[in-house]
Parts: sequence; C-alpha cells; structure tokens
Amino acid sequence: MHIDKNKVKTQDDLDEQAPIDQVEDRVEAKMKKIEGSAKRNVGEGLQNRKLAREGKRLEKEADGDLEKAK
Repeated sequence: MHIDKNKVKTQDDLDEQAPIDQVEDRVEAKMKKIEGSAKRNVGEGLQNRKLAREGKRLEKEADGDLEKAK
C-alpha cells in the first residue's frame, strides 16, 4: 500500500487544533470557572462585593471559553 503524500491533509493544512490542545483549552476554562466560583463564594461569605463580582465575571468568562472549546 502506497500513500500519496500530495493527497494527505494535515491538521495545519485544515487549520485544526490537535486533540491535546483542545483538551488543554477546556481544562483551562474549567479551572477558570472553579476559580471564579471560589472567589464568588468567598466574596459573599466575607460580604466583599468587589470579590464576589470578580468571581461572577470569571465564571461567565469561563462559560464562554467552554463554549468556544467545544
């Protein structure tokens, strides 16, 4: 069996991410969501509105990142 190198399409040719890079993006987004949730919870517990808002912002940002990664 012979493979014609001119007919082979690579991920670079198709502008696709490697599977490991796709997983990495999802993991980073999930970590950001966890961090946001922790900040929000701590901010609410300490009655620190600024910290709670920052946590909510991180969570929303992470949700958007997760959608992009899928």
